[in-house]
Amino acid sequence: MDALRKINRMRLERGWSVYRLSVESDVPQSTLINMFNRETQPSIATLEALCKGLGITLAEFFAEDEEEQGKVLSKDELNDLFYRLPRESQKLVYRLMRELSRND
Repeated sequence: MDALRKINRMRLERGWSVYRLSVESDVPQSTLINMFNRETQPSIATLEALCKGLGITLAEFFAEDEEEQGKVLSKDELNDLFYRLPRESQKLVYRLMRELSRND
């Protein structure tokens, strides 16, 4: 999945400018412009802020369709996705998983 393209699509579906997305998500406009111009994927923290601004959760963002919402990744798929992340994003995902496992 190309998170950047999906964010841009969702922004355009709402008829929002980059400035409006910046205001709604509390992400600096310069950060958004740099991401779009350089085609760099957002960090997990930035993606979370963007999702909040768009009025959706991270889970909803990553759900491609209703069938995907219930899908559980295999260990290999999860491992592959995790190790593709930048180191800082890996740390965030690890902390999130630890926190979620405490709440079960």
